[in-house]
Amino acid sequence: MAGMDSGNLKTARLWRDAALRARKLRSNLRQLTLSAAGACPGAGADALESPASPQLVLPANLGDIEALNLGNNGLEEVPEGLGSALGNLRVLVLRRNRFARLPPAVAELGHHLTELDVSHNRLTALGAEVVSALRELRKLNLSHNQLPALPAQLGALAHLEELDVSFNRLTHLPDSLSCLSRLRTLDVDHNQLTAFPRQLLQLVALEELDVSSNRLRGLPEDISALCALKILWLSGAELGTLPAGFCELASLESLMLDNNGLQALPAQFSRLQRLKMLNLSSNLLEEFPAALLPLAGLEELYLSRNQLTSVPSLISGLGRLLTLWLDNNRIRYLPDSIVELTGLEELVLQGNQIAVLPDNFGQLSRVGLWKIKDNPLIQPPYEVCMKGIPYIAAYQKELAHSQPAVQPRLKLLLMGHKAAGKTLLRHGLTEERVEGCPGGGDKEKCYPPSPPAVSKGIEVTSWTADASRGLRFIVYDLAGDESYEVIQPFFLSPGALYVLVVNLATYEPRRFPTTVGSFLHRVGARVPHAVVCIVGTHADLCGERELEEKCLDIHRQISLQEKHDAEGLSRLAQVVDEALARDFELRSASPHAAYYGVSDKNLRRRKAHFQYLLNHRLQILSPVLPVSCRDPRHLQRLRDKLLSVAEHREIFPNLHRVLPRSWQVLEELHFQPPQAQRLWLSWWDSARLGLQAGLTEDRLQSALSYLHESGKLLYFEDSPALKEHVFHNLTRLIDILNVFFQRDPSLLLHKLLLGTSGEGKAEGESSPPLALPTLSQELLRATQLHQYVEGFLLHGLLPAHVIRLLLKPHVQAQQDLQLLLELLEKMGLCYCLNKPKGKPLNGSTAWYKFPCYVQNEVPHAEAWINGTNLAGQSFVAEQLQIEYSFPFTFPPGLFARYSVQINSHVVHRSDGKFQIFAYRGKVPVVVSYRPARGVLQPDTLSIASHASLPNIWTAWQAITPLVEELNVLLQEWPGLHYTVHILCSKCLKRGSPNPHAFPDSSR
Repeated sequence: MAGMDSGNLKTARLWRDAALRARKLRSNLRQLTLSAAGACPGAGADALESPASPQLVLPANLGDIEALNLGNNGLEEVPEGLGSALGNLRVLVLRRNRFARLPPAVAELGHHLTELDVSHNRLTALGAEVVSALRELRKLNLSHNQLPALPAQLGALAHLEELDVSFNRLTHLPDSLSCLSRLRTLDVDHNQLTAFPRQLLQLVALEELDVSSNRLRGLPEDISALCALKILWLSGAELGTLPAGFCELASLESLMLDNNGLQALPAQFSRLQRLKMLNLSSNLLEEFPAALLPLAGLEELYLSRNQLTSVPSLISGLGRLLTLWLDNNRIRYLPDSIVELTGLEELVLQGNQIAVLPDNFGQLSRVGLWKIKDNPLIQPPYEVCMKGIPYIAAYQKELAHSQPAVQPRLKLLLMGHKAAGKTLLRHGLTEERVEGCPGGGDKEKCYPPSPPAVSKGIEVTSWTADASRGLRFIVYDLAGDESYEVIQPFFLSPGALYVLVVNLATYEPRRFPTTVGSFLHRVGARVPHAVVCIVGTHADLCGERELEEKCLDIHRQISLQEKHDAEGLSRLAQVVDEALARDFELRSASPHAAYYGVSDKNLRRRKAHFQYLLNHRLQILSPVLPVSCRDPRHLQRLRDKLLSVAEHREIFPNLHRVLPRSWQVLEELHFQPPQAQRLWLSWWDSARLGLQAGLTEDRLQSALSYLHESGKLLYFEDSPALKEHVFHNLTRLIDILNVFFQRDPSLLLHKLLLGTSGEGKAEGESSPPLALPTLSQELLRATQLHQYVEGFLLHGLLPAHVIRLLLKPHVQAQQDLQLLLELLEKMGLCYCLNKPKGKPLNGSTAWYKFPCYVQNEVPHAEAWINGTNLAGQSFVAEQLQIEYSFPFTFPPGLFARYSVQINSHVVHRSDGKFQIFAYRGKVPVVVSYRPARGVLQPDTLSIASHASLPNIWTAWQAITPLVEELNVLLQEWPGLHYTVHILCSKCLKRGSPNPHAFPDSSR
């Protein structure tokens, strides 16, 4: 996120005093809020025109009213005589109406009115007579209008203390403004000023001033005349430099100087000794300003998006610092003294070049907001740093206990379409050459014969690519069959090398989207900035010219796809810029306006995300490398290529990560006999191994956490059901996953028949002599098992005892089965269909649902288990529907995993392939997925409910947890672009095929 946004939020707290003062003025007043007949709720200054102006109906007795709120009524005028009827009125709110000038009735109130709010209207002029009459006014808000100038009479308001004229079209301020001797707060941001108004230098009582987003291009030397100034906003004012006189503003406490092109600060800047908050983000600072180091009272410092290369050790002198943002610079290291800033609560370092964190980093224990991604971290490793300060402290403590160990290991993932040649390529890469084989000669004799290249699903192989340097690849062969798409994303992680395998013999240009393009989109969405190498297999089956043309076509189409995606993101970012350039009220003028109702803050957040996506495109290594898995020279060339890429410091800077020796030994012990063959270990089993590695029980958790984050084993410390177990045998777990995702009915039936052959005996017992089953019994059993297989492949349904049969010999004990099912549910692959929440099944059969297997279009399969059937449910009341749209790519398996995640929130559910009917309490909800239909109709996922209009909040309550669950899943895809809209209920009611979509204003 942009540092400026957070800075604005933090500084906004300092404006709170002004708001509190205003509140105190009104706290004891007799107040009245009125709505005009015919007014549209929420209608503001630029709301759609109504056929007739709303009519204001006033109550009879207004004489005692001291505060009157007529805001949000779409008014163009107020009734005559209003002033005479409101003899005691002191506060008048007219915001969010349609006034083009101040109503004459306001002048009638001038002799006692102290506060006037006419913000968010259409004012183009104020009217000199009306302004002159407001002689007792203390607070005036004219923001968000269309004023090109202010009347000179404004200077006659001798009691005025607060003036807000922000978001107008002012090119200058009247000279008479210098007469406002009591003015304490002035807001002139987002106007068209071209120089700092010298009239302001006479306002010696001014404490708060905002002139941000004006093209001031400099400040006067005598700005020091504003000696009472405490809060000063100069964001985006194109200052370039600061005059020496600026450093005489000795009362300053909060200062916003972001986005001003500053290259340095004056040496006298250190005189601002009362400064508590300083924002210098988005400038051109190459060195940390030395003038900041004497500011001992500084509490918040923002230096995001500059060009800093280092941080001085004297930063430890800023002992009161609570917030430090240094993200998106060029910082290579941090001084050891930074750990002395023990009061820090926010530390943001992402987007730098930091490889090693200082010792004793755990002293920063109060840090709550911690961001460190996009750094080449090796000590501690990235996986440790991302877990937070306590884990860094545990790592450094452990490193002090044991010797450091450098582990050059890299995860290598082979991806590609089915029959691309991944398995054959894996065998060719990882097989050892025959000892003494020459580089040339008979290539068939250099390597042992390869096994048949038949994929068994997802397979993992360890490959020592360079024994002399200890470089080892962990090779994941990801199955290309579509049935594995739901689990493939679990293996896509940062810091890996991705090899996209393409069968050149069968490749055609028209097949690029499915064989290459979709995989690149998938990796980019899951792991932004990932390193991808394109390898073309079966080169020996192509002619020389054909080979060249196909490789060039792949290269060309990759370039076109990347260009198209980048241009699309740039256009989206431009639309955000255009929306930001317009006033919020203009954006809210029509529901058809881009980003209707979305705040500036959320627009800036969206722009930052677009910029992140543009700056973190895939690193696709070119050109396409053609190989024949039958030619050792081709394979050796590929090995050399992968080794050179892996050891390139700029591509994989964290390859040589440093670990405590005890952590490395713990990992090795988990994979040694006898525990290596077990499916899982208990916490205490791992604790005993930890003692052998020199780890006491209190130091074990951080080691297991690292091994989990780095993909060596699975340890879910946040799961009550799983935290007492360590799943270290990933090979067996992947074999189990392969059982569920090989959609071969004959293979599944065969496994079940084999499983039933040993049924009925206890573990460890030999089978007693039994009477042979009759032929009719065998047929009956086979028929029953065949029905289970059909139900699984069509509806995704399996009872627990059949799952146990499928998983033999992987699962022997009932505890193994229960843990595995908990694990599969944690991964979002299945859920228990008929188990009451928090209650045992009382002996009834537990049925499990695998949503990725559901084939029926209309939900109905569970009716015979649940005793309910929601098919045909239709909405007849007001419908609330939130739609997520995915213009580039839809995460594979997302709908199936989401189906599992929402199970704890719903009851009486019934699933279809692309739709789920369910209830939240007594409120119906529908979750629907619609696959893309060409470029103009992207993939969409919607969540809907309905209620009568007076009770529409119940629909919101129903879908909110479901929306939150989806947002959590989408956080796993940081490179994914998607939009969220609320569909127009009136369009839905009319049955419109293209209902209007309102953008989600919270994003």
